[in-house]
Amino acid sequence: LVKRSILAFALSLALPVVALAVNSPFDRLAGQWSGAGTIQMSDGNSEALRCRASYDVLSEGAGVQLAIRCAGQSYNFDLRSSAQYEGGKITGIWNESTLNTGGQLSGNAKGDSIRIMANGQAFSAALTLVTNGNKQSVTIKSQQPNSKVVGATMTLSRSG
Repeated sequence: LVKRSILAFALSLALPVVALAVNSPFDRLAGQWSGAGTIQMSDGNSEALRCRASYDVLSEGAGVQLAIRCAGQSYNFDLRSSAQYEGGKITGIWNESTLNTGGQLSGNAKGDSIRIMANGQAFSAALTLVTNGNKQSVTIKSQQPNSKVVGATMTLSRSG
């Protein structure tokens, strides 16, 4: 009887951890994505982009490593990030190799949407990811008043 009570108690402690992993906003991101987008420049011009994204979900949904690469005729970007999720809040680090910049990120998740502020010395941006099944929209908006890039939007589909 004592052994069963201890086992029942141990299982009751483990169940909330499983429930948290299932409810992680990162779970719906897992996998390879590709699609098209547009980058908007401060001079009013825009350019079509081809994009690929990869999300590796870690620690039973508590962490994610992402890479978003987009290429256009004259502009490319390569955004990488490592983030953690706990109690509705997202924190982590990011870097962008084309601009050779990076910094901290923070934000939150609600429903199918993840909203992040990526702050760095040379560039800051607001990033929104909305994932619904195998479709995802990504919006990046510069927070720098004199940035060459105003923002980018992408529509991606999960591969495989």
